[in-house]
Amino acid sequence: MAPPPPDEPHRPEDRTYDSGPWWAGLGPIGAMVLILGGVVWAVWSFLRLPGDAQGQALGYYRAGRVIAIGLVIAGTALLGRMRARASGAAEPSEEEREAGDGASVSP
Repeated sequence: MAPPPPDEPHRPEDRTYDSGPWWAGLGPIGAMVLILGGVVWAVWSFLRLPGDAQGQALGYYRAGRVIAIGLVIAGTALLGRMRARASGAAEPSEEEREAGDGASVSP
């Protein structure tokens, strides 16, 4: 059997699909946007402006979900940075390694 021509699309089994949630790749800036958008949505529901949900509780519920997702993303990003910072501080620097090997470091 001859190999497929280069312009032919890949076979279905060669395709990969991202099964993660829609918000997984937003990062800290996206988290802040979600939190701010949720707060605006809650204020919009509180003031009962046009385009609001039919029930005020439903508007608060949806805004709360958006804010919660934003807080989870922001917390995850902060924890990742703190872990990276802590693991970097635990490893001795190059100068400390040389000094620990018995070599004298002159000032």
